Amino acid sequence: MRAFMKNAAQGLHILAWLAALCIGTSAVADDFYKGKTINFIIGSAPGGGYDSYSRLVANHIGRHLAGRPNVVSQNMPGAASAKAAFHLYNTAPKDGTAIGMVDEAIYLHQILEPHDAKTDATKFNWIGRILPNSAILYARSDAQVQKIEDVFTKELIVSASGAASKLNWTVLKNLLGVKFTILSGYQGSNDSVLAMQRGEVDALSQPWSILKITAGQLLRDKKINLLLQTGAEKDADLPQLPRMIDLARNDEERKLLEFFASPSLIGRSVVAPPGLPAERVAELRRAFMDTMKDPEFLADANKIKLEINPMSGEALQAAISKMGDIPESVVVRARQVAGMK
Repeated sequence: MRAFMKNAAQGLHILAWLAALCIGTSAVADDFYKGKTINFIIGSAPGGGYDSYSRLVANHIGRHLAGRPNVVSQNMPGAASAKAAFHLYNTAPKDGTAIGMVDEAIYLHQILEPHDAKTDATKFNWIGRILPNSAILYARSDAQVQKIEDVFTKELIVSASGAASKLNWTVLKNLLGVKFTILSGYQGSNDSVLAMQRGEVDALSQPWSILKITAGQLLRDKKINLLLQTGAEKDADLPQLPRMIDLARNDEERKLLEFFASPSLIGRSVVAPPGLPAERVAELRRAFMDTMKDPEFLADANKIKLEINPMSGEALQAAISKMGDIPESVVVRARQVAGMK
């Protein structure tokens, strides 16, 4: 009996020690963000879809993290968001105090240009997707091109301020022979819209969720024409508007255009540097999904008419890891039509 009591007492001491350890570990995790600031790096200039969605998340995610850190938005445009991606991958602290949003074509470029890639999209910690992205190419109503079929015979001067748009238009030009003249010197969609209004360019692309709000009056006044959707899936609002994939003339072209439409899956996603502690990644992902359901967040999104269609960080990470499962023959041909050696 005495031996039993002794063993029972030892067992209780062990349980008490384990409980204290768990409480201590939880307290450390809960206190990590207390008094800290998270820098939200935005890989584009102010204005436009990336900036709007980034700031919306940055304004709310801090309330869903233990310690309620301050979250500061920081625009870091340059090289179609490659500057921001490089910063997050190589320079930013790897402790959860730096997150951000980069161009959706980040992994596509990595597959196409593996020797030049300065980041590895599969090693980023993907926190969650706000919504997929199908950009809409649109043009001034007085442009030569009135519908997408016209680009096979008439010139269209297109502003491409992002990596995904520049790549899409280059591929269509080289693969199908469309008469695009591509200008990539404008910083963000706001500058591109102003350039279109000044007559410097004929067209540009923006996500439909942004375009139907920012250009609502232009649409109603029929001052712009919608030409093409870039995503793998058609937007429910635009069932009659052709996709980039629909321009394919044979199976080979379709496979290539499906490959180039794949960034629409990433869309507007939040990413963190590689090398974060697993518990920090889990905490950020949980906070992200809690933010997506937050009534205040949804009210703000509705107020500025931004659509939300989230995907968890775990599901997004798994999807990105599978993007590299492309036959080498397709990749070789894709490099050719993308204008890469």
